[in-house]
Amino acid sequence: MMRLRREDPRVVGPYRLHRRLGTGGMGVVYLGSDRKGQKVALKLIRSELAEDQEFRTRFAREVAAAARIRGGCIARLVASDIDVERPWLATAYVPGPSLYKRVGDEGPLPWPEVTAIGAALADGLVHVHEAGVVHRDLKPSNILLSPKGPRIIDFGIAWSTGASTLTHVGTAVGSPGFLAPEQVRGIAVTSATDVFALGTTLAYAATGDSPFGSGTSEVMLYRVVHEEPDLSEVPGALLPVIRACLAKEASDRPTTAQLHDRLKELTARGTAIGLSQV
Repeated sequence: MMRLRREDPRVVGPYRLHRRLGTGGMGVVYLGSDRKGQKVALKLIRSELAEDQEFRTRFAREVAAAARIRGGCIARLVASDIDVERPWLATAYVPGPSLYKRVGDEGPLPWPEVTAIGAALADGLVHVHEAGVVHRDLKPSNILLSPKGPRIIDFGIAWSTGASTLTHVGTAVGSPGFLAPEQVRGIAVTSATDVFALGTTLAYAATGDSPFGSGTSEVMLYRVVHEEPDLSEVPGALLPVIRACLAKEASDRPTTAQLHDRLKELTARGTAIGLSQV
C-alpha cells in the first residue's frame, strides 16, 4: 500500500479513503472504508478520462459485468456510481498479495499449490461465463491470494455477450504474453479466451515466467499467434492440462468446467503425495 498523495480525494461517495492500492490504465484503486468499518477496494476513474465517453462506457460495462456475477472466486461488487463527475466502483477488499507479487517474491510455486489455485480460478470462471461475461485480461497481477483462496479482480476490459466491442478489428486489448491468439487477431472472444489466459497464468505460477518469454509487445504477440509456448520448465503433472489450455484454436481448448474437474483431480493427487511423505 502507498500513502495518499496531495491530489488524492479523502472521501468518495460513502467511503473514506486511507491508502493507494495501485494504479491502472483507467484509474487509481484505493483502500477505503464505510461508517461501519467495512473495507473496500475503490477504483476511481482518472479525471482526464472522465469526460471521454468511450472510457465512461467501458467503466459502466465493468460495473455491469461485476454486478451480474454470483459466486465463485470474484471480488464482490459492493457499490458504484457511474453518473458522477469521476465515476467509481467499490468491491470487497481482498487482503493478500497478487499472484504476480507472490511468485516474484518467492519464486515458482509447488505444483500442488498451482493446481489448487487453478481449480479455484476455473470454478470462478465458470460463474463468470455463466453470467455472460468474458474477463479478457486474466493474468497474475489480476489474481489476489487471500486467506480464503484466490480472487479474480479487474473486469475493466470484460466483454459481455451481445455487447459491441470498443476496439477495432486487429487491435489487441489486454496484456501481451497472456492474450489468446484470437485476441491478437482481433476476432471474436469467447470463454475459451479466458481458458488460454488461465493456462498462461498457471504456467507463470509454476515456472516464474510467461510461456511466451519476454520482449516487446510486438514480439510477444507474434509468438502467441505463430509459435509454440515454452513449457520445458512446467512440472510433468501440470504439463498436459496447461498444454491443452494453450491450444491455438479456441475449439481445441477444454471448457472451464472440464478444466476445473481436471485441476481438482490433480490437487487431490498432490495432497495424497504430500500426506504420504509426512
